[in-house]
Amino acid sequence: MQHILGLVRRCVEDYHMIEPGDRIAVGVSGGKDSLLTLVALARLRQFYPVPFTVEAITLEMGMPGMDFSPVAALCRELDVPYHRVSVPVYQIVFEERREKNPCSLCAKLRRGSLNTALTERGITKIALGHHYDDAVETLLMNLLFEGRIGCFQPVTYLDRTGVTQIRPLLYCREDEIRRTVERMDLPVVKNPCPADGASRRQEIKELINHLEGKYPHLKQKLFGAVQRYPLYGWNLDDPER
Repeated sequence: MQHILGLVRRCVEDYHMIEPGDRIAVGVSGGKDSLLTLVALARLRQFYPVPFTVEAITLEMGMPGMDFSPVAALCRELDVPYHRVSVPVYQIVFEERREKNPCSLCAKLRRGSLNTALTERGITKIALGHHYDDAVETLLMNLLFEGRIGCFQPVTYLDRTGVTQIRPLLYCREDEIRRTVERMDLPVVKNPCPADGASRRQEIKELINHLEGKYPHLKQKLFGAVQRYPLYGWNLDDPER
């Protein structure tokens, strides 16, 4: 966990993610990435020189068999307020619309519901669990499926809602996250989504893993390219960032 905290702090400082007095919500899906984001920020607030507060918010989307009571217990242990918001995403996507490619609509509904929940609570900054591997995968997905070079930003301001998204796990690799979560025995909530493991992102993940077997350090080179290429919000030397 100390290694993870070091990476999180460096990422937060590199991209100026936290300002004095910030009230930061962590979007907790129950997966390993969001749980580690929550724990990392809860611990970081104890010694970070810039004062900020942390709380957690979960969208309960109606997926059968998902129990977030262990997450609630973790939040109590961390002394973090926990908000649970019920939204009928599963019903809309899988029962009413019966989408053949459900991920896009699901993501759109989740984003809208999350922004609404934040606005209702007066929260203007949300920490998401995207990590190092997510950035590399997103770069290749945009290139292969859309013909463009692009990736989400470390810090994203949504002018329609006034919400700022931060991604403090961006320097953490997925295998590091998985090992840390297992060692800490964090209460991961299994996602029973019918599309889990069958998405385009999963295809890209498998492609990258295959290519890394032939071309060592491929992820490192691609992530470095994202930072060096003039993508808005990524260049560490950009004075306007």
